Amino acid sequence: MNSRIRQFAILIAAVAVVGFIAWRFIPGVGREKITYTTVPVTKGNIVRVVTANGDLNPIINVTVGCQISGTISKLYVDFNSPVKAGQLIAEIDPPTYEANVASAQGALAQAKANLEIARLNESRTRGLRDNRVASQADYDKAKTDLMLADASILVQEAAVKRAQVDLDRCSIRAPIDGIVISRAIDVGQTVAASLNAPVLFTIANDLTKMQINAKVAEADVGGVEVGQEVTFNVDAFPQQPFTGRVIQVRNSPIIVDNVVNYDTIIEVANPELKLKPGMTASVSIQLAKREGVLRVPNAALRFRPPEGVPVEGGNKAADAGARPGGPPPGAGAPGGPTSGRPAASRAPAVRTAYLAPVGGGETLRPVEVKTGITDGVFTDVLEGLKEGDLLVTAVKSGMPSAASATTANPLTGGTQRR
Repeated sequence: MNSRIRQFAILIAAVAVVGFIAWRFIPGVGREKITYTTVPVTKGNIVRVVTANGDLNPIINVTVGCQISGTISKLYVDFNSPVKAGQLIAEIDPPTYEANVASAQGALAQAKANLEIARLNESRTRGLRDNRVASQADYDKAKTDLMLADASILVQEAAVKRAQVDLDRCSIRAPIDGIVISRAIDVGQTVAASLNAPVLFTIANDLTKMQINAKVAEADVGGVEVGQEVTFNVDAFPQQPFTGRVIQVRNSPIIVDNVVNYDTIIEVANPELKLKPGMTASVSIQLAKREGVLRVPNAALRFRPPEGVPVEGGNKAADAGARPGGPPPGAGAPGGPTSGRPAASRAPAVRTAYLAPVGGGETLRPVEVKTGITDGVFTDVLEGLKEGDLLVTAVKSGMPSAASATTANPLTGGTQRR
């Protein structure tokens, strides 16, 4: 009886070992068929952009100050008032400066009288010297007094001009044609001009033409060039995109939170005056655009088969990425034509993608793909694929035991070890 039990136990153990070996080492035994998540190669447009934030400003924005101190007696404009160059927009109470002009004019008149006395004295002393009644020293002194009186005239004339200039500055005039966007004073307010002229008004030249001062990070500024198209949005019109054009990339660095940025000036048309000075704009600068090109989802280029998934030619291709020496995946020449191919001066990147099995099989077929630009979701396909090809982005089910310790990585489309 014990012998039969022992033989039965040995038989069960042998069957279990054979089953385990078959399940572990013989493909297709003891597991479901491997299936994949796939995406097709399609045709479409790809736009590569750089994003930034900036402020809307008038192209010409002039602050009107005051070079003298005094009390504002009159105001002729208010917020949003249109003005012309030279137009009177405010006045400072002038009596003090009128008195200064009168005092300077009086001093000039006195200097002219002294000049006439000095001229007569010089003429009389010269006659007395010629008749040997006055000495040469007396004549020299009279001549010097005449020269001093003449110089005094120049000094007093300058004083009159200076007093008159200060009086004229009591009238504040617009320096340019435009519109008043800011007023910092009221009637009766005293302004004090010391080292810095106080700002009274801010005048924008033309609000139908504005610009964005966008701060572009140093990592992105290398692809930004004059003439590139720009789209942007403002919070006031969240559903309405606006357009512009890069007109300048300034070389002066701006450090914000330890990040180096460069001021990029974007020209904007504002014919309907919807855009206001100071609005914050969310900017997308178009670096390159490809229309009607083959494109592949980036997840397919990032996918790498896990261990145990059959790959044509072996699993060594699973570790292939961009070829050394080439640009980053999806990099292309910024700008350039819209023919769907990057400029010849920029070599395309070479990537490995995996074609889905055909005819119900499980074996993946690696293929080298030359890529152009990317928009972060799709990448331009230059060579290696055709429209309609199915590429694998993840293993859906039926993973073999050797790969059971791996799971799909939702961020890369490939796999990660637990």
